[in-house]
Amino acid sequence: MATAAASVPRTGTVLADLLPASTAGRARVRDAALILGGAALTGLTAQIALPVPGSPVPVSGQTFAALLVGTALGARRGFLSLALYAVAGVAGMPWFAEAKSGAAFPSFGYVLGMLLAATVVGALARRGADRSVLRTAGTMALGSAIIYAVGVPYLALATHMSFADAVAAGLTPFLIGDVLKAALAMGALPTAWRLLGRRG
Repeated sequence: MATAAASVPRTGTVLADLLPASTAGRARVRDAALILGGAALTGLTAQIALPVPGSPVPVSGQTFAALLVGTALGARRGFLSLALYAVAGVAGMPWFAEAKSGAAFPSFGYVLGMLLAATVVGALARRGADRSVLRTAGTMALGSAIIYAVGVPYLALATHMSFADAVAAGLTPFLIGDVLKAALAMGALPTAWRLLGRRG
């Protein structure tokens, strides 16, 4: 029992913490690489985008990536990674969904929501919220809810839609996809912890 318990990384650790860094300097280099990599992953998956008829918001992979980045990196690195993604995109890097940049488009609120969501799910992951299927499902659901809580009102304001119309255009069409993304995370994250625990 003691051996098995010792092989599982303790609560307070996120997946990124398990990457070796023997000195403080190397830890800073590791963290910088993770932050940059998380931003790049989010930008890359944002290009996997499909238009939704009647909605200015496409279906894309960036929300899934943002939640994975936050969960794997933890709150601080997750926040910095998504902040880098947002700031670089506003500055002109064309890596928002559909190769957009800047902030003058109706779905920019979702980018802001992802920044907040990555921070929250990262904090929860440090408390063990990605260690089991059910807890991972709850974490992904909360992260998605945060993204919509920012993105949908922003969409309504940017397009002068009613809130009900913004929900219909910016939330309802994406729920099935969110369920599929959550299912992927439910399989991937707890499995990663089990594999890493055995290796430890």
